[in-house]
Amino acid sequence: MIDITLARALHVVAIVLWLGGVGMVTTVLLPAIRRQHPPAGRFAQFHAIEHGFARQARWTTGLAGATGVYMAWRLDLWDRFAAAEFWWMHAMVATWAVFTLMLFVIEPLFLDRLLARRAARQPEATYRLIERLHRGLLALSLLTVAGAVAGAHGLNLFDW
Repeated sequence: MIDITLARALHVVAIVLWLGGVGMVTTVLLPAIRRQHPPAGRFAQFHAIEHGFARQARWTTGLAGATGVYMAWRLDLWDRFAAAEFWWMHAMVATWAVFTLMLFVIEPLFLDRLLARRAARQPEATYRLIERLHRGLLALSLLTVAGAVAGAHGLNLFDW
């Protein structure tokens, strides 16, 4: 079972780096850019800094996905996806899927260019949109983490 312990440890480290970064971007970086830069320069500043985080987030979401699938396979946890009390398993997969799609498909294929064009025309509105999107992603992430920790330690919302 040392493989499960290692997989779980890697999984948690990946989640901490990935979602800790999302928290940092949302609660520290975005407000700092808002305070320190005029509307016309905010998107470029955010994009320059966030680009580095996106590389790290791709690695950590990949590691989180790989270790998550490995643990589900190795521990034969697939039946949990058919049980409502394990809603947090679905939340973990959904959160991972949203971020993975954003990082690997949506941003590189069209969102970066779309936001850059929009920021050139409507810099303030575009930056507010970026802030709202990040707050929503952080809220989803925190709900998922709280649900997963509580669920993994026996809390069943359906028993209340």
